[in-house]
Amino acid sequence: MSARKISILVLNEAVPASIVDPSYMFSAVNQFFKEAGKGPAFEIQLVGLSRDVPLNRGAFSVRADALLDEVEKTDLVIVPALSGDIGTNLELNKDFIPWIVRQHANGAEVASLCLGAFLLAATGLLNGKECSTHWLFADEFRRMFPEVRLVDGRIISDEQGLYSSGGASSYWNLLLHIIEKYTDRTIAIRASKFFAIEIDRKTQSPFIMFQGQKKHEDEPIKQAQDFIENNVGERISVEDLALKYAIGRRHFERRFKKATNNTPVEYIQRVKIEAAKKLLENSAKNVTEVMYEVGYTDVKAFRTIFRRITGLSPMVYRNKYNRMAAV
Repeated sequence: MSARKISILVLNEAVPASIVDPSYMFSAVNQFFKEAGKGPAFEIQLVGLSRDVPLNRGAFSVRADALLDEVEKTDLVIVPALSGDIGTNLELNKDFIPWIVRQHANGAEVASLCLGAFLLAATGLLNGKECSTHWLFADEFRRMFPEVRLVDGRIISDEQGLYSSGGASSYWNLLLHIIEKYTDRTIAIRASKFFAIEIDRKTQSPFIMFQGQKKHEDEPIKQAQDFIENNVGERISVEDLALKYAIGRRHFERRFKKATNNTPVEYIQRVKIEAAKKLLENSAKNVTEVMYEVGYTDVKAFRTIFRRITGLSPMVYRNKYNRMAAV
């Protein structure tokens, strides 16, 4: 088997670890193959617009192995995570975009790590396709790239040779996914053990902190959002909200969904579950007490909604994140 060529982009204002870590993981797999008496699985290169790229406001400098126009063909392009202002950094890295598009057209796969999804989306290759990114930037991503189907909470998306990962360190799981695809399950498991990574982790849902989407101009909907958030312990119906703000129910639901990317029912549920999470994390209250405090009276319904949003049951969540419960 010939070695696959991996091109890790050295973006301006990239997160340094998201350049170093993929290189380290693919190099470790090469070492596994060497120990088995085989040739390397990967040919790894750092590719930049210049030879030396300062990162983290000059605190680090990464030396590229090759300039962009020196790489005619590759098998996998790794787009590292961006840091800082997204719009500014997309402009700084715009010269990478036609090269990524050309490599994909020539058969290369492309993987974005965390906020690298913004640069991958800027190529247009993700239009009509699924994509993952850091949960904290989901609203901004949707505003900038409405043609892309952002999947909330997903650690990995994999569509037609285009990969993306969720937030922060979850890109390690995407790298394992790619290694398993390019080699086999045994190598992926060995890599997961070497790097102490939980293999097959599917969701970043337990880490999501729901903040609501309020960067819109629909003032009555903003007022409805504030009312929901300030009355988390009350039972609020869509009919009540529509009547309170003198908007017909169907029209209210359409406006709410357009403004917040959630239906009113979804928004109410997510606000209540976010409040429940904080209580489970920081108080001595048990699950039933928390359930009542955030306005639920049906244990089964509360547990079902909590698990759907966080990926964990309320009890498991409390045991995982509450220090007193852990002790």
